[in-house]
Amino acid sequence: MECTLALVGDGYTLVAADRNAARSIICFKKDEDKVTVLDSHKIMGSSGAQADTVCFTEYVQKNMALYEISNGLKLSTPAAASFVRNELAVALRKGPYQTNLLLGGYDEEHGATLYYLDYLASSNKVNYGCHGYVSSFVLSIFDREWTPGMTEAQGLELLKKCIDEIQVRFLVHMPEFTVKIVDKDGVRVLPQPK
Repeated sequence: MECTLALVGDGYTLVAADRNAARSIICFKKDEDKVTVLDSHKIMGSSGAQADTVCFTEYVQKNMALYEISNGLKLSTPAAASFVRNELAVALRKGPYQTNLLLGGYDEEHGATLYYLDYLASSNKVNYGCHGYVSSFVLSIFDREWTPGMTEAQGLELLKKCIDEIQVRFLVHMPEFTVKIVDKDGVRVLPQPK
């Protein structure tokens, strides 16, 4: 019953996730941050079983920091997506992490990019993506409204349309969303578009 949304615009990647921590019909808390900052120019939105998503995103975050310390350079966004996909594939054979991810980042070489990853270790570079039941409502909005080269204001307006649709049509109440953006200046937290 979770929701993670993301899109790529002109020089930025925007990732948003609902703030509910729930299981079945129980909502444990309404202030969970499901968009993890992996490094200064990469963020990852996650949805799935709470223990798996927290454990896996922290594992990725710490291993990327270790790689940077050991090698003196950061992984690019495509390399980070490849690392994450490989870790999901290894875990798939042992007892998979029940987590779905949207990995966004900004690199000088590649610009703003977004990768869609799921618990079965599939990975695709995409312009926009969504995980969760809300994709039934949101993907049609992305298909119709997303255009290449969207400004930050246009991206936030599109995100607002998606959140409004979720809050009107989706059975589960999702009042709050965490919104983070990454661009050439790094990661910033934005207020939920109203």
